[in-house]
Amino acid sequence: MTQATHHPAERVIIVQRDVQQSARLVADVFRQAMRSRGTFVVNLLSSPGAGKTTLLQATAQHWRTEEARSDDRRYRMAVLVGDIATDRDAQRLAPYATVAQLTTGGACHLDLSLVQRGWDAMQQPACEFLFLENVGNLVCPAAHDLGEHLRVILLSTTEGDDKPAKYPKAFRTSQGMVISKTDLLPHVPFSCDAAVADARRLQPDLAVFPVSALQPTGIAAWCQYLVDQRTKFLNGHTINST
Repeated sequence: MTQATHHPAERVIIVQRDVQQSARLVADVFRQAMRSRGTFVVNLLSSPGAGKTTLLQATAQHWRTEEARSDDRRYRMAVLVGDIATDRDAQRLAPYATVAQLTTGGACHLDLSLVQRGWDAMQQPACEFLFLENVGNLVCPAAHDLGEHLRVILLSTTEGDDKPAKYPKAFRTSQGMVISKTDLLPHVPFSCDAAVADARRLQPDLAVFPVSALQPTGIAAWCQYLVDQRTKFLNGHTINST
């Protein structure tokens, strides 16, 4: 006679937990640590070739020029440069700022652990601004909190004005948008009005800065925005939530 086999009763356990919660807590620790140092962290997102490195070079040059002709506070900047391969952008920026290369080896975005290692490798320099030049990509970087205080997206006039509608999360989670390469507007089918309208449907409070880093135009307004945002944040004002 075959004996019946008894199986233990199956139990289904439902765990309702935000899988991103621990990552956000770690990011908040880094964010507060940087605030206590007086360092304002800016995460720059864009497609490849939109002009992040050129914008950062122009930013450093502007502050250097302003320092030379005034007694205003010196704004020191450091840059963590994210790339899948090579350190070419870091080499370009090295004459203008403290720089460390973050090579992802194929990953399509920076993560906080890599940012922290890069910050330590730079020996945590005294600076008012730390820029995170993210990997060129409008998808993956939008989903990762790097402990930044401000997220800014670059949109180049050579990319087309439809990008905010096509990549909504990158624009919805940003507080600022730089429209780069405006010197090419006479030669490309790009509408600033259409791009801004689409972006502000996603993020109504988005601050917009049309710039040409090579001429340069719009750089002074962009730099003043950064200074103002840092001052507000250090004084306890809340920057628009991402």
